[in-house]
Amino acid sequence: MKKLFKSKIFLILSALLVTAIGGFIIWTQITYHSVNEPTIHLDNQMSVEDDWLLFGNPNSQVGLILYPGAKVEPEAYAYLAQELAKENLFIALPHMTLNMAIFDVSKANEIIHMYNDVNWFVGGHSMGGAAAAMYADQNIHQVNGLILLGAYASDNETLANSQLPVLSISGSNDGLSTPAKIEEKKVLLPDEADFVEIEGGNHAYFGVYGEQSGDNQADISIKKQQETIIDTITHWIKEQK
Repeated sequence: MKKLFKSKIFLILSALLVTAIGGFIIWTQITYHSVNEPTIHLDNQMSVEDDWLLFGNPNSQVGLILYPGAKVEPEAYAYLAQELAKENLFIALPHMTLNMAIFDVSKANEIIHMYNDVNWFVGGHSMGGAAAAMYADQNIHQVNGLILLGAYASDNETLANSQLPVLSISGSNDGLSTPAKIEEKKVLLPDEADFVEIEGGNHAYFGVYGEQSGDNQADISIKKQQETIIDTITHWIKEQK
């Protein structure tokens, strides 16, 4: 009788676990897609290599690998990548396992090994930024710098004590990676890290995918925020040479 009871409990728990896992996988597939925005113009100059979107000249000396935010399609950052590529940067956007960069932290290795003559920076938006920070922490000698977009580092072992150049761009109206969170997590980055807060900028406008649950309304246009991000990254990377 006890064995039968235990078997039933086991079957019930197994069914609940399978249901939970299945529900989670389905949830990860409900993604934020790139949306049409009248002020944002794409020239469709990207190339696709396996599950990477590539922008610019692979013979460029400097490249940036940009991890997407959680459940955000990489195409939502196409305008950002396109405009950075016009500054002679080689930009790589990956598709992530289950659309969550946290499950694919080492993804950058693929493109770094493929284009090993490029001086690579890594970065990301939101959870993608946290994953990029983890990658930089684990591969401190393989990257030239870290760029966080509406993001902050999670606990790490070496970043705070490293000399790695770090740029953090945040939005004053960000409802997810709030100014308070950015301030709190500063201690996990090098003392020399550069922090730029976009006045009126929010979380979703680091990409072009519409509104995001939990975010605040921006006080500036998406075009203005994108232009500020592009200018800030471009000038900062040039200063690192």
